[in-house]
Amino acid sequence: MADAYHHGDLRAVVLRQAADQIAQDGVDRLSLRGLAQRAGVSHAAPAHHFGDRHGLFTALATEGFDLLAAELQEAGPDLRDVAVAYVRFALARPGHFAVMFRSDLLRADDPGLVNARRRSGEALRVGVASLEGVDDPRSVRLAAWSVVHGFASLWREGALAGSELVGASEDPEVVARRIVDRLGFV
Repeated sequence: MADAYHHGDLRAVVLRQAADQIAQDGVDRLSLRGLAQRAGVSHAAPAHHFGDRHGLFTALATEGFDLLAAELQEAGPDLRDVAVAYVRFALARPGHFAVMFRSDLLRADDPGLVNARRRSGEALRVGVASLEGVDDPRSVRLAAWSVVHGFASLWREGALAGSELVGASEDPEVVARRIVDRLGFV
């Protein structure tokens, strides 16, 4: 069992435990009862805060989008830097990343989730807005997000390991920057 909960913010403890367990075991193996056991609290405590698995996943995704927005904003307006920050986030927070884009797990109409998604999307819009001569910013934003998200997912899931596309010791952030450069977004 991980460090048992003794005092403080149980909600934050359960979210941290959930992110850790998802990163280690995947989404399907997560249960509120198991999280309660890991946190050293009654099995009803997580349900009190989140209601059910959808509530927990929605809260975790909301936290993830808020963290992603902060990371992207910190990267600044350059699309290359935004892309690298996106990849860095996906690799550093795999538990969050695994649920953030899974509509089957989330309450899509949750106001906190809607706002957090908007904030992270705005940071990407800023990166695209920094490009000169873009006649269709929505398409460029979609293309950039698709490429960077796809690359981050492939890297995170180990699909690129051993491929001729990237070297075994290559830094994913360097590769992400190279991809953005090659695709002509900047």
